[in-house]
Amino acid sequence: MAAFGVYLIACVLLVGAGAAKVVKPADTARAIAGVAPGGFRLWRIAVRAGAAVELAAGVAGIASPGPEVAAFVAASYAAFAAFVVVARAGGGALATCGCFGEPDTPPTVTHAALNGVLAAAAVAVAATWHAPSLGAYLSHTYRDGVPLLAASALGAWFAYLVMAPLARLQGLRQLEPYVPGGRT
Repeated sequence: MAAFGVYLIACVLLVGAGAAKVVKPADTARAIAGVAPGGFRLWRIAVRAGAAVELAAGVAGIASPGPEVAAFVAASYAAFAAFVVVARAGGGALATCGCFGEPDTPPTVTHAALNGVLAAAAVAVAATWHAPSLGAYLSHTYRDGVPLLAASALGAWFAYLVMAPLARLQGLRQLEPYVPGGRT
């Protein structure tokens, strides 16, 4: 199952982003309040609750992958992709998507595309998963899945970098364009 490594990346990101938003829901709440009706306080409560579900889905997706959990992971990433697209279309004052509980992380096309890829991988796992457990699946992969797990952890780190620090750099670049030989 070629998509399983990407699915693991999706689940690790859910754990990290969910945990970050449980602790710091304000930036995500501000981002949602910028594109949806409702006040900041309401969205902060909703974000914290949603982040707890996100965190649980990521943990469940890693610990006990199966069609139902993978389908939920896919739906989550499809919703995230839609939110990023809506946030980008709104333009203007939205400076953050708040995905990792961090300020100043603008929604980018790359972020939306990555969410779409993660959703597609989760759909593939939901459609093809047949192992009774993660351990059983890994026991039938090269070196009992150690390279797969290591590559997935590294992939999750790279995906985080694309969605958070790289997005901040892109946002800064849009604010003040670089002019070679020009004033700084």
